[in-house]
Order: sequence, then structure tokens, then C-alpha cells
Amino acid sequence: MAVYNFGSVNIDHVYTLPHLPAPGETLGATSHTVGLGGKGVNQSVAAAKAGSQVWHIGAIGVRDGWVRERMEGYGVDCTCLREVAGDTGHAMICVDAAGENSIVIAAGANVNQDRDFVLSAIGRAGAGDTLLLQNETDLQPDAAAAALAKGMRVIYSAAPFSVGAVRAVLPHVTMLVMNAVEAEQLCTATGMDLDRIPVPEVLVTLGAKGAMWRSNRTGEEIEVAAPRVTPVDTTAAGDTFIGYVAAGLDLGMPIRAAMEWAGRAAALKVTRHGTADAIPSAADVRDFRVSPS
Repeated sequence: MAVYNFGSVNIDHVYTLPHLPAPGETLGATSHTVGLGGKGVNQSVAAAKAGSQVWHIGAIGVRDGWVRERMEGYGVDCTCLREVAGDTGHAMICVDAAGENSIVIAAGANVNQDRDFVLSAIGRAGAGDTLLLQNETDLQPDAAAAALAKGMRVIYSAAPFSVGAVRAVLPHVTMLVMNAVEAEQLCTATGMDLDRIPVPEVLVTLGAKGAMWRSNRTGEEIEVAAPRVTPVDTTAAGDTFIGYVAAGLDLGMPIRAAMEWAGRAAALKVTRHGTADAIPSAADVRDFRVSPS
């Protein structure tokens, strides 16, 4: 089995600040780092570090070969990562003393995808493989439809949230993933509770409270608690969780076990500064000793 991720690739500029800036306020950063990120890359790196075979489908600028090299160093297969004229996507991430963040994204190559290239890449997959998607690229409905037609598991992160994007891709999704705010936005926009959203499975991340999964086919619900930690940087915690859930399912875990494993990985991630480069390995998660909340 394998995980395919049609996802964003960003170069992250991370600024550590005493607090997040207010409108009109200028702050001096206490540190600045440049690293690998984007929801797509974060999820690919998480799934690869968890132990799945991961193929990343996407695009970067021709000048940023180091991005490919770093992804491959984390175990991500970048055969299907296309180089295009122009810039790789990038993000400006501000992180305050409590670990909360504020993020500005420039899409760059992430919205310069080629439909034939993407569909050809998905054509490599087989029935039972997993496709991950997020809202930081174009062509999501095309990719999801092709994957579902092949009998793949299609896990879609509705972030950054757009009700139009969700509606377009939802018919081709097997698991819809949102955080609590996104779930509330979707329910408000559609006038439907989660149990009426037309998708087989819903997974809602709840931050420090853990996560909730629901089967809209059977009505079964599962809740898992999050380990108690002191966060220093919450950036990429959700992506770490999703990547580990995808890997867990790909490796044959039941959903509860995959969620509990992913919760430990996300908890460990928030104790580290950074995004993709800070995502823990399966060995790190195994050795992580925490108390349940």
C-alpha cells in the first residue's frame, strides 16, 4: 500500500515574536528561520516519517532544488514533483511566546498545476492506496475524482477553509478532515450538522482536547484525548496528525489506534519549533512519554 499526496509545497519563513502583531504594530523578531512547509509537504513528511511509502504530487519553482532534496531526505518520493517557471509557494509564519501562530501564504507554483501531469501521477496508484488533499492547490476535484474511481481512500483537509472548495470536492471524498472552527463554518454554511454532511467519514481535530471521528454510514463515533504537553509552536500540528492518521490506516491500523498514534505525534510536534523539519519520526513517537489529558 502507499500514500499519494497531491499537495502544496511551501518555503516557510518563521519569525518568533513576544506576541502576535496588532494592526499597525511593528515588532522585532527574536529569531528567524527558513524551512520546509506547506500543508501538503507537512502531511507527506509526517506520513513518510510514520513509515508509509509516500509519493508527493505537486509543483515547485525551478530555482528551489533544495526543497526536493530535503523532502527526499525525509523519505518522500518526489518523482511526481514538477518544476515550473516562477516561485515556489511560501509562507510567513509568526509564532508567539505561547506557541500560537499567524500565517500569510503566497501560493506560487501550488496553483500552477498541470491536470494531465496530476492525473498521470495518480494513475500510478492502486485500489486501496490513499490520496491526501488540502485546499492549497488547484485541481483538487479532478484529482479526488480520479482517485475515487481507482478505489483509493481519499482524505481531504478542508484547510484553508472555503465552503465552495469543500462543495466541489466532497462528492469524491471518503474522509473529510477539519478542525473545530472549520467544522462549525461548514455546518453554518450548509445548514447541516456533521452527521448529515454527505461524506462517509468525518474527522474533526480539537487541538488540546484531542479529536473526534464519525462514520456517517453507521453512526459510530470515536473520541480520543490529546496528551498533555507544554506547546512552544502549534504550527503543523494538524498536518502531523493527519499524516500519521493516513499512515496508520495505510499500514492497517483501525481508526482509533491511528488517531491515538497521530495524537501522540502531534503532541510531540508542538513541543518543537518549526514545521516539516520538526515533525517527529515513528521512533520519536514510540519513545515519547506523556500523561493523557
